[in-house]
Amino acid sequence: MSVLTKGYLRELRFERERVESFAEYPFSIPVVKNLDRLEFHPNVTFLVGENGTGKSTILEAIAYALRLNPEGGTRNSTFSTSETHSELFDYIHLIKNLLTPKDLYFLRAESFYNLASYMERDGRTEYLRGYGGKSLHAQSHGESFLSVLNHKLTGNGLYLFDEPEAALSPTRQLSALSLIHRLVNKNSQFIIATHSPIILAYPNCALYMLSANGIEKTNYQDTEHYTVTKEFLNRPEKMLSILFDEEE
Repeated sequence: MSVLTKGYLRELRFERERVESFAEYPFSIPVVKNLDRLEFHPNVTFLVGENGTGKSTILEAIAYALRLNPEGGTRNSTFSTSETHSELFDYIHLIKNLLTPKDLYFLRAESFYNLASYMERDGRTEYLRGYGGKSLHAQSHGESFLSVLNHKLTGNGLYLFDEPEAALSPTRQLSALSLIHRLVNKNSQFIIATHSPIILAYPNCALYMLSANGIEKTNYQDTEHYTVTKEFLNRPEKMLSILFDEEE
């Protein structure tokens, strides 16, 4: 399958001409203010940046535009614990490829507990068959995340991940990388917001840095996530000395 025919989403276009005021949230976020279009890689697209730059806001808007629950799960996950999603979804236009995904899923670390509770509410144990048949609350946070990758996601899918590393140890992040690659080889496409330098190492991807200046395509080695982590691991004593001296 050629790159031209791979992937399910090709591009996001922001209909900025419809926005009445960029002084109000979410349009006041610098990334959204400067947003025009965002091209997706047919395999994996990463959104990286400091806390508060708008990664989750954009990912949530994509999920809602795809009719996925903004708190996570599939289109069949109809629960809602809080209506906190922004109206950005109504101002974006998703350009789709000729292919249609057979599987759609939004893995959101922030609200995954709520999703797990919803699936077991009122004896809805049939939902658990798609997660290996074991209660997600009976597993650790990290184990339940890997249950999604191992059992729930079957391939030929479009998958949105918001900070999947939140519950994963470094070793489990490596396991997640392997499982993501397996799903990519099963004609799947990922859009991932992450801070993890391990997960960001996935090759053959598109990596976008979000900042106060907008969205810029970048390389793995040029991300702050890579450079800061590398510098710290190479010289932990020196870095700690600098940090602690700054506090005195």
